[in-house]
Amino acid sequence: MNSLVKWVQILTVTAVAFMIIMPNRIQAEETVPVLADAAIVVDAETGQILYGQNDEAVLGIASMSKMMSEYLLFEAIEEGVVSWDDEYEVTDYSHRVSQDLRLSNVPLRRDGSYTMKELYEAMAIYSANAATIGIAETIAGTEKEFVQMMNDKAKEMGIEDAHFVNSTGLNNSFLFGMHPEGTGEDEENTMSARSVAVLTKALLDDYPEILDTAKIPELVFREGTSDQIRMVNWNTMLPGMDHEYEGMDGLKTGTTDFAGHSFAGTAKRDGVRLIAIVMKAVDAEGEGSYDARFDATRALLDYGFEFQETEIMKAGQQFMGQESIPVAKGEKEQVAIAVKEPVRLLVPSSSTYQAELELTEGAPLEATIEEGQLVGMVRVLDAEGNEVEYLKDEKSAADVAAIEPVARANWFTLSMKGAADFIKGLF
Repeated sequence: MNSLVKWVQILTVTAVAFMIIMPNRIQAEETVPVLADAAIVVDAETGQILYGQNDEAVLGIASMSKMMSEYLLFEAIEEGVVSWDDEYEVTDYSHRVSQDLRLSNVPLRRDGSYTMKELYEAMAIYSANAATIGIAETIAGTEKEFVQMMNDKAKEMGIEDAHFVNSTGLNNSFLFGMHPEGTGEDEENTMSARSVAVLTKALLDDYPEILDTAKIPELVFREGTSDQIRMVNWNTMLPGMDHEYEGMDGLKTGTTDFAGHSFAGTAKRDGVRLIAIVMKAVDAEGEGSYDARFDATRALLDYGFEFQETEIMKAGQQFMGQESIPVAKGEKEQVAIAVKEPVRLLVPSSSTYQAELELTEGAPLEATIEEGQLVGMVRVLDAEGNEVEYLKDEKSAADVAAIEPVARANWFTLSMKGAADFIKGLF
């Protein structure tokens, strides 16, 4: 954290609002019985990590990859690159993949054309692989170019460990030798659970309408035609389905031999939305299964929804005893500062926190200072000094800003002050 210097002043969160602390990154065996190679549950609004288990290990992500394909589709729609009514002309590649009964697919006719909306619904609800390839080819021309877009977008999101080799999440060995040029015959998409959570949050933040489709339990593809097929959502935690969970409305399952049984789920209760990621879930006997991934997700969400939403600092609140900081070469020697936005946490009951102010390196600041100029950030620590974690390591609980302007002093004032400081130094 070389861009910041920690201010010695620590504000202890007090009074009625703050009989609250939570252990930072509680160990799995003590709290959440998650039988999976990796798992994480986060607050979808702030990115606060409530629990993580091996969440930085890079593993296979299977069809959870399609969340990036969905993101790029929504972005392309938003930018006018494609529209929902645009039609895709089926290629040899997508046609052949669509006929593979081993895979989740809707049948595509070699001489057929399908709208982006049809392909999107098949991808979002039924995890249809050939439909995903069709979307990729429509947006980028080739899947190879689309994969480059996927990797570039991941970096733009701050995800450094993503490695996309195709648009679907399948192992390349299932693509009949037509996998994107420059990728290996047996390669598969990989990412950490933490990064999958970053991708999930980005999709929900930027295109929340994804849930309008992701929450549909069942839909008929091309209803009323000879090609119609019943698409049952692979997310059986949706209302009315086998693993029903209150508040569940998305988002994406994933299963391959390499990735195991994985899931990026999201649910909302009482105004709080959580994101839960499980990767390579297994049952008590160590066997992967659909039940195992949903059982693990249920455990994570149950744990997260036990937390209470609490505001530990209000927007505009100042640090007691540190209401202002020095300003060099200004008409005033101090500038008042305050928290720019509320500091909101999800916390278990019976706890206490302390908020710590960190000022931008290089204090004192030099005038001119604009009202609203960022001068530091808030870090929140539990009673043991552990910092509350967020999905992106650099994220703080809130920014701290100047709440008044300070103009630069004129030449005469600066000269007089310089002379006074010189004389003071002599004595």
